[in-house]
Amino acid sequence: MDAEILAWFTRQGGTYDAERFGLSQFPGQGRGAIALTDIPEDHTLFSIPRDLTLSLRTSSLPASFGLGAWKSGGLSTGWAGLMLCMMWEESKSSESKWSVYFQSMPSTFSTPMFWNEQEIEELEGTAVVDKIGRQDAEKDYHERVLPALQSRPDLFPPHLLDVHFTLERYHMMGSRILSRSFTVENWDSADDDEEEEEFNEMDVDSSPSRGQQDQNAQREAKDGEEKFHDEVAEEDEDEEDPSDVAMVPMADILNARYGSENAKLFYEKHTLRMVSTKPISAGEQIWNTYGDPPNSDLLRRYGHVDQVPLPQGDVGNPADIVEIRADLVVSTANSQADQERIDWWLEEGGDDTFILDNDFDLPETMISLIKLVQLPSADWEKAKQKGKPPKPKVDAGVLAVIVDVLNKRLAQYGTSVQEDTELLSTRTDLTDNHKNAVVVRLGEKRILSIVLEQQQQQLQAMQSHVTDVKRKRGAESSTCSTHTAKKGKR
Repeated sequence: MDAEILAWFTRQGGTYDAERFGLSQFPGQGRGAIALTDIPEDHTLFSIPRDLTLSLRTSSLPASFGLGAWKSGGLSTGWAGLMLCMMWEESKSSESKWSVYFQSMPSTFSTPMFWNEQEIEELEGTAVVDKIGRQDAEKDYHERVLPALQSRPDLFPPHLLDVHFTLERYHMMGSRILSRSFTVENWDSADDDEEEEEFNEMDVDSSPSRGQQDQNAQREAKDGEEKFHDEVAEEDEDEEDPSDVAMVPMADILNARYGSENAKLFYEKHTLRMVSTKPISAGEQIWNTYGDPPNSDLLRRYGHVDQVPLPQGDVGNPADIVEIRADLVVSTANSQADQERIDWWLEEGGDDTFILDNDFDLPETMISLIKLVQLPSADWEKAKQKGKPPKPKVDAGVLAVIVDVLNKRLAQYGTSVQEDTELLSTRTDLTDNHKNAVVVRLGEKRILSIVLEQQQQQLQAMQSHVTDVKRKRGAESSTCSTHTAKKGKR
């Protein structure tokens, strides 16, 4: 398959350095890219024509379906439209220029989207569970995709529905997007309007060497895609443009690992280029990491986790985080908290989730929220008038709440740090899914445990200080009383 994908890539206008860049299978990681010879820094490994990316801009389905129907059917928001485009392009087999590309992509995934209920239970307490999104995806399929399929038998032949357009295929396309897509924004040249117009006109392939479609269909699709992008962009400039989400052949073959990036994708007017960001020795894997996500995101998106040495002597992912919901903080700080205060906090841009990471610092916004819900009524009115939440100043009362919050957050997991550590070190029969779940929850609990210990120590220090001050004042008061009594006897 490696030779096929490379040959297809060049036939479609892609270029790559065959002397230095190759594909290979890596144990436990599948297909990836390898340096065939030493690669210098800032070297172009391969170049991809923008029209070879697969997105709502480059697929002709939205225009063929009709822009009005596409929008009214809810296919212009979210990923449902792109997932439908991918199913449609794959159903066209060799008639689609992406046919070989589809054959090279994985069809099975180890992400939690495909886990059974027992496996999902192993993620209890982590933020992964609420982000799997299986129910939302199935709702989109039934409410958006199925009606579209049934409305256009000319585009979606009935005999293909049970093969290429099933719910299972929909989930598979969603996982392909989640694990392999890139954000490829429309080229914008503020200094040259003609360049932007020229780029817009190349969204649909019109190269004679790859001219599989009728020229009139190309023109119609091209015009439709321009209108589609413009109309979607006008709806809400603050929201991510779904037509920016794209599958990028060749670039999505590169694997990722924490702190290992040695290549990066650069976006240009007509092409995307994968460029080395540091020297790569012959035989090394070529890595392209879009940031360094925590294990919770790695598992949810890609089905694997990272484990590297940590400063405290353990192994894990230095990018791990823990999410603490604001409602847990509010209920702990003040079980009778006024809903008006909570609404005001959110309206003013306050966080509804707080993040702890391997810096082990308390989020100042969490401290501010605790003080807000505990303010006396008069102080609350002043804060509301000023439009400012309380300053994040820590005192013993706030620390007591934080310690309580952290204990409650830890209790949301079904196991302890010690139990998870023993599982990983002594159990050799764990499935990959079970092991990955343990790694994710253990990484989160380690952060919580360290932060909890720090806050407990700080709280004890504050309480000891208060006790010492009271004892000192008491001693001074006693000495003063004794002295006064003696004076009275004279």
